Amino acid sequence: MNNIILIGMPGVGKSTVGVVLAKTLGYAFLDSDLLIQEREGLLLHEIIEKYGLERFNQIESEVNASIEAEDTVIATGGSVVYGTEAMMHLKALGTVVYLKLSYEELTERLGDLNKRGVSIRPGETLETLYEERIPIYERYADVTVDCEDLSIRDIVKKITYLF
Repeated sequence: MNNIILIGMPGVGKSTVGVVLAKTLGYAFLDSDLLIQEREGLLLHEIIEKYGLERFNQIESEVNASIEAEDTVIATGGSVVYGTEAMMHLKALGTVVYLKLSYEELTERLGDLNKRGVSIRPGETLETLYEERIPIYERYADVTVDCEDLSIRDIVKKITYLF
């Protein structure tokens, strides 16, 4: 399959990079967070508030495991990597690109995590979430792109050189 699947922490720029990358390659663009919101009729943080974190992660996995696409850049939610079924499906659909960013840079970019609909357990910090997820992103990634100190244009250039 000829798709590019973007994974990484919230705030790394998956959706923004995805739109520009899709335009550059002449691909379609799909944001799986928007698919989740459309299916549930709620914003991400509202889904978490209403159903809890475990059910949110289950919904996210179901939605991502059901994606069918061709010649598409797919931006996923940061917690998609918790769903093994979803990640196996996405890996079968195309190349998984991990957009990597330092913890320091992420803290500068992120606002209120609760308003963003970030899958974070009560009492957990962004730093512990970061440390927990990095090895999971690395495990699923076919390609890792270091985004530190790069503009959206530069990140897109790095990815297009790979394809």
